Amino acid sequence: MLLAPPTTSAADAGPLLRERGYAVLGPQAVCELAGCELADLRALDASWNDLPPDGYLKDGGRYRRRRHSCFVLEGGVLTQAPHRAHWQPVEYNALHGGMQRWFDPVEPQVVATPAWEGLLRAVGGAASALKGPRPWYIEAHQFRIDTTDGIGRPTPEGAHRDGVDLVAVFLVRRQGIKGGETRVFEADGPAGQRFTLVEPWSLLLLDDERVIHETTPIQPTGEGGHRDTLVLTCRAGGFQGDRTPDA
Repeated sequence: MLLAPPTTSAADAGPLLRERGYAVLGPQAVCELAGCELADLRALDASWNDLPPDGYLKDGGRYRRRRHSCFVLEGGVLTQAPHRAHWQPVEYNALHGGMQRWFDPVEPQVVATPAWEGLLRAVGGAASALKGPRPWYIEAHQFRIDTTDGIGRPTPEGAHRDGVDLVAVFLVRRQGIKGGETRVFEADGPAGQRFTLVEPWSLLLLDDERVIHETTPIQPTGEGGHRDTLVLTCRAGGFQGDRTPDA
């Protein structure tokens, strides 16, 4: 039996995020934040059918496909940054940290849609409400986890933080699978919550400083089983891997 997520309204998402470190929104609340219709978001779904394989999986798996692009939201202006590698320190990703991982960028026709821009602005606004207004360095990851190998691992690194200020996980679609339970834990305490995101374009917001998170493996219940997500991360001060003056 799937545990339903504790969804909240768009208005209450910010206070809940500050209070407990995470908030879950249903599709209509996501549309309210992004200033679009659900049909606009669902029109993006097909772009997940053309994600290149992730060639960096250290467990030898073939279950992950992805694209990756970077953006900066500053003073109300959203710009796409020059294409760059995705990099995380080993302290946040013991499995794949310390690697310059180059993925194909998000397709230009996806980036050009008002719905895409609305999602990035909404997540940047949530980061400013949580941490205070500032420029946000946003990394966008399109993921497909499939059951090619009989099992797919959405978070092969296990329960983790991402080393950013805010993480937004949108469930785009799940098809022909079981599993994929989301788990959120206090970073410095015993409390935790588990649930399964099912509704297309539902959203989990995470204060990355306060909580750790993971998603359990998926297994097929039919042909072509997969789980698609869009993960947006917001970080102040620059993208991970950028040199700082004292570096």
